[in-house]
Amino acid sequence: MTTSLYVATLEPDSGKLAVTIGLMELLSRRIRRVGFFRPVTPGPADRDNDMAVIMSRYPLAATPDEMHGFTHDQARDLVSQGRIKSLHEGIVAKYKELERRCDFVLCEGLDISSLSEAFEFDINVDIARNLGVPALYVSNGHDKDADEILRTIRVAEKSFHAQHCHLLGIIVNRVSTAPAEEMYSRLQKHCSKDLLLGVLPEIAELNRPTVGEIMEALQARFLSGSREGLHRSVANFKVAAMGPENYLSHLEEDDLILTPGDRPDIILTTLAAMYANTWPNLAGLFLTGGLLPGKNIARLIEGLGELPFPILAGGDDTYRSALAASRVQGRITPRNNRKINLALGLFESGIDSDSLEARISAARSTTVSPVMFEYTLFQWAKRERKHIVLPEGEEERILRAAEILLLRGVVDLTLLGDEERIRSRCSTLGIRLPGIPIINPQDSPLREQFAETYYQLRKHKGISHDFARDAMTDVSYFGTMMVYHDMVDGMVSGAVHTTQHTIRPAFEVIKTAPGVSLISSVFFMCLETRVLVFGDCAINPNPDAEQLATIAISSADTAERFGIEPLVAMLSYSSGESGKGEDVETVRRATEIVHKRRPDLKVEGPIQYDAAIDASVANTKMPGSEVAGRATVFIFPDLNTGNNTYKAVQRASGAVAIGPVLQGLKKPVNDLSRGCQVADIINTVAITAIQAQKNPPARQK
Repeated sequence: MTTSLYVATLEPDSGKLAVTIGLMELLSRRIRRVGFFRPVTPGPADRDNDMAVIMSRYPLAATPDEMHGFTHDQARDLVSQGRIKSLHEGIVAKYKELERRCDFVLCEGLDISSLSEAFEFDINVDIARNLGVPALYVSNGHDKDADEILRTIRVAEKSFHAQHCHLLGIIVNRVSTAPAEEMYSRLQKHCSKDLLLGVLPEIAELNRPTVGEIMEALQARFLSGSREGLHRSVANFKVAAMGPENYLSHLEEDDLILTPGDRPDIILTTLAAMYANTWPNLAGLFLTGGLLPGKNIARLIEGLGELPFPILAGGDDTYRSALAASRVQGRITPRNNRKINLALGLFESGIDSDSLEARISAARSTTVSPVMFEYTLFQWAKRERKHIVLPEGEEERILRAAEILLLRGVVDLTLLGDEERIRSRCSTLGIRLPGIPIINPQDSPLREQFAETYYQLRKHKGISHDFARDAMTDVSYFGTMMVYHDMVDGMVSGAVHTTQHTIRPAFEVIKTAPGVSLISSVFFMCLETRVLVFGDCAINPNPDAEQLATIAISSADTAERFGIEPLVAMLSYSSGESGKGEDVETVRRATEIVHKRRPDLKVEGPIQYDAAIDASVANTKMPGSEVAGRATVFIFPDLNTGNNTYKAVQRASGAVAIGPVLQGLKKPVNDLSRGCQVADIINTVAITAIQAQKNPPARQK
C-alpha cells in the first residue's frame, strides 16, 4: 500500500508548488496525519517558501528541520566530495523518521534553478527510487506546443524507467498554446495507458509578482497607501516619462507605475486615475531615483486618507528599477491566500481526484480531523452547486469569503448592498468578484414584488403595505424573500447583524419544513479525530419534552445529511435511572418521544456527558448501551447548558466549532457570529449549500 508520493520536475518554473498544494488538500481530506518532506531545500529549512506555504495551511506535527534532508549548499558539498551515498543515506534517514509519525508523506522534489538541470533531474529520480516512493512528474507547458511537451515527457518516462522508479502519473502545468482538453487528448494517444494524466492551463496571476515581492526584491520603502495592496499581483510595469495626457492613454489593469519621485504631475494624475471610475485599477506607484514628493504634495497625499493602492520608494534610477522589477518572479507565498486558492481551484478543476486517489492507494483512517471535515464540505457543496445570497455585501469579511468561494467554485453568490460602495471596497482591498450579481434593496425593481408577497403573508398580523415596503429595504428581509421566491437556494448573514435580525424574517416567511414543529440549531464540533454535533446551543432557551425530542430528531437528520452516523445522547446530570427531578424527567420523556417517533434512531437518555463520550466511563455507568461512549449527536437540556458547554469544549480542546447551523426551516438560512472569521463564513456558506441539495452525502464510514 502506497503511503507516500514524490512530486518531481525536470524543468524550471513548472509551477510545482501549485500541484503540491492541490495534493496536500486532497490527502488532508482523507488522512489524519499527513507529513510533508523536502529532500533538499534551496536554503535554511525555516526560510523555505514552499515549506512555509504548506505549514501555514495544514496541521503538520513536525518542525521545518524535521521535514527536510539537506540544504542545496550541503548537498553540493557532499556531491563535490564524491559522497553521493552519504547524501542519499542522510535523506532516507530523515524521511524514515518522519514516515514513522505519519500515515502518509508527500515529498516535494528539488527545484531546478540552483543546480544543473540534468543533474537535478537525475538526483530527483534517484531520491524517489531510494525512498521507494512512486513519483508524479510535473512538466512545464508554458509557451510550448504539443510536440515539445510530448518530447519532454518521453524523456521523463525513459529516465524513471531506466532508474526502476515507478512513475505514477504526469501533470502538464501552465499550458498556454492550446486548450487543456486538446492537450489532454494528445497525451492520451501518446503516453502509457498506465499513467495518470492531467493538464492544467496557464493562470497568469499565479506567476505574476505581487507589489510586496517587488518591494522586497528592490529593497524599496513603503511610503503610504494600502498595505493590503502589497498582496496585489502586478500584470505590467509602466515607466511614466511623458506628460499626463499621453501617459493616461497607456494605463492598463494592475499596472505598477514607475516614475521619479519629483514628478508631481504623474503622481497626482495616477492618484486621480485610481479614484476615477473611468480608468483601470492600478497595482501601485513606485517612486524612483531616491526622490520623494515635496512637502505640499506629501501633505496632499496624507489628506486623502488610506489610498486604494500602495506607494513605494526606491533608491535606483527609473531604468534600473524597471529592469530589476521585471526580473522578479511571482510565487505563491504563505500570506497570499488569493494565489493559494487560485492554485487549489486550478488543481481541482483539472485533475481527476478519484482516479488519483485510487492510484495513490492512500492509507485510510476512520478518524475525521477539522481539516478533513472542512475540505469535505467543499467537495459536497460542489457536487450539486447552489446559489447563496449574502446580504452583508459591504462587509470586508464577506467580500474576502466571497472571493475564495468563487475561486474554489463552491457556490454561486449574490451580494446585497450599494454596488458602487461594494465595487470601491473590492478595489481598495484588491478583491475580484467577476460575474457576481450585486443588488441594492433600496432601488431594486424586486422591492415592490417582495413587499406585496410579504404583505399577503403577514397581513393577518396587522401589517400595512407601507410597512411591507419599508421592510423590504432591510437586507435581511430582502435576502429572505429571494430565498422564498427560489431566486437563490439559501442565505447566510449575521456578520454585522444580530441573530434575531437575521433569523426573524425566516421565521415569518420561510417557516418550518413539513413535519417539523420547531426551528433549532446545531454546532459541528470538529475535534482532533472526530466531528460531533451539539444541539441546541443557539435558539431555544428552555425546551419542553416535545421540543427537546424535535431538536434531537432534527439534529440526527442534520448529522446524517453531513455524513455522520447519528448516535444520539440526550444529556442530563444523571445517567439511566440514577437521578430524579423535573429536569431529568423532561429528558427521559423526550427520549421516549424520540423512540416512538423515530424507532430507527439509536438514542440514549438521560445520560451524562462523560458517559456519552468516553467508552471507559460508559462501560461502568451504562454497560451494553449502543450509544454510550460512542455518541456523535449531543442534545443539551437547555440553551444555557448547551451554549456554555460548546464554548468550554471549543476553548479547552482547541476544537473548531462550525455554526450555528439552523435546522427545521423549509429552505436554509444560517446565522453567523458577529465575531466570525473569513473561514467561518466560508464553512457556513458551504453548509447552507449542502442543506439546499436534494440528496445528502454518503455517510462517513
